[in-house]
Amino acid sequence: MEKAELKIDYTVYRESYPEGYEELCRAALDVTKNAYCVYSGFAVGAAVLMNNGEVVCGTNQENVAYPSGLCAERTALFYACSAYPEMGIKAIAIAARDHGVEVDENVTPCGACRQVMAEIVQRYKADFDVIMIGKKRTILIKASQLLPFSFVMP
Repeated sequence: MEKAELKIDYTVYRESYPEGYEELCRAALDVTKNAYCVYSGFAVGAAVLMNNGEVVCGTNQENVAYPSGLCAERTALFYACSAYPEMGIKAIAIAARDHGVEVDENVTPCGACRQVMAEIVQRYKADFDVIMIGKKRTILIKASQLLPFSFVMP
């Protein structure tokens, strides 16, 4: 039997945004106002920075038939890849408000969103930054670090 260790690198920012990403982070927080979250009250916004400098935003869209909704990250990423299929992604910022109040701790993507990010890394053969925003703590991590054993078609 072989034993291995997995190391995940990330950077923590206390009450600040990563340098160079301030505008992207503000866009993610601002777009939470567009979320359709009438059932949970948990509004999530995502802002994707394309390699050409374009910013594409998305929000969570809930549905009374719960699996029918969609997370902000996938809403933004699917639109970005549809509108700019050859461009590639530099970063995505994710923010949330719980019943109108910005969350203190950073918000993290669900497993399905992490798998989509892993697929985008493979698609463009380039990693990108994921910025998970909170009022008291924001984390910057590479997309490839979020789901170390992602699904890959054989």
